[in-house]
Amino acid sequence: MTNSFGKDDKTFLAKRYSAERRFKFYGGAALAITTAFLVFLLVDICRKGVPAFIEHHVSIPVLIDPAKVDAKDVAAGDFEGLVKDAIRAQFPEITDRVEKKKLVGLLSQSASNDLRQAVIDNPKLIGQTITSSLLLSDNADLYLKGAEADEKIASLDKLRAQNKIESAFAWRFFTNGDSREPEQAGILGALIGSLLTVAIALSLSLPLGVAAAVYLEQFAPKNRWTDVIEVNINNLAAVPSIIFGLLGLAIFLNVFGLPRSAPLVGGLVLALLVLPTIIIAARAALRAVPPSIKEAALGVGASQQQAVFHHVLPLALPGIMTGAILGLARAFGETAPLLMIGMVAFIADVPHGFTDAATVLPVQVFLWSDLPEIAFQSKTAAAIMVLIVVLFALNAIAIYLRRKFERRW
Repeated sequence: MTNSFGKDDKTFLAKRYSAERRFKFYGGAALAITTAFLVFLLVDICRKGVPAFIEHHVSIPVLIDPAKVDAKDVAAGDFEGLVKDAIRAQFPEITDRVEKKKLVGLLSQSASNDLRQAVIDNPKLIGQTITSSLLLSDNADLYLKGAEADEKIASLDKLRAQNKIESAFAWRFFTNGDSREPEQAGILGALIGSLLTVAIALSLSLPLGVAAAVYLEQFAPKNRWTDVIEVNINNLAAVPSIIFGLLGLAIFLNVFGLPRSAPLVGGLVLALLVLPTIIIAARAALRAVPPSIKEAALGVGASQQQAVFHHVLPLALPGIMTGAILGLARAFGETAPLLMIGMVAFIADVPHGFTDAATVLPVQVFLWSDLPEIAFQSKTAAAIMVLIVVLFALNAIAIYLRRKFERRW
């Protein structure tokens, strides 16, 4: 049997195979480079953020002097003076006024507040000398974590040599609101603000988005008017998010007079932002249901409404849920539209309602990144880590739901 391929054919095949190998190589190289950049980014964020989850305390005796703390009104006691006396007592050789001030500066301003709360919880401590774990300031904390310092802090080295320095997990990072003092700043206020804002956004955008998708896909007549609506929905999904912030500023704040920097307004803005995404995802899920299911329902006597809501919509629900969660993840990570409605303000208190002043986690990252204190750099990276974990979790839920309820037709 003779070979039907000529020399030109073999040359052509060799070139084609060579081109395919190059294409595979370029694709693999692009994937490797992308993965390397992603790993580098995540490692750098974790390297900078992990120290924020550790805080240092100094464990020293503190005399709860009855002359400074009245048992009848413990909260009004001079606990700041008590912690100052306690830290100075550890270094009786320091007599210079400036050095004493530096010594007191090793302690955080919240050290006295922690001591006050301990005595309020147990008033029997008044008159006793207790060993109290006092939070160190951000500068002292950075020094103990090995950060570069302008000068050696001998007093900290001495306390560490005496085993009076303790390290612990910084739970206050998750239980405190924002603060001007880095060692006291936490993300609880921003996290609650994010949850309240996203709750408003999802409660509005999900039912409206699903209803609009069902109407456009199953009930609306196919004419020029519906074509215009579909084009505008697709265009709105690609509009820069800051435009929705400007819309919220003009309508919700200036026209309706809603409270500035409130989760209610933020939720309304984010609802407008994710509504096109949910509509598009819901329509795609409805289209994925085979038409034969609807036709079979109509064939046994079901009405158009019954066929859609009893058969088509339940089968499309997993895809709709996936689209809603992805829209939720986008809303959770948005910053630009919320800056326009005032959610960039410094909010120290944790919000308790939809109309309380609040901020959100991405905006909190933005605020901390602009502060000059070095300790806030670590706080910023730690907040980014929390935000990434939340976004990864939402996307993982979407993937799980899609795989669990996905049906092959």
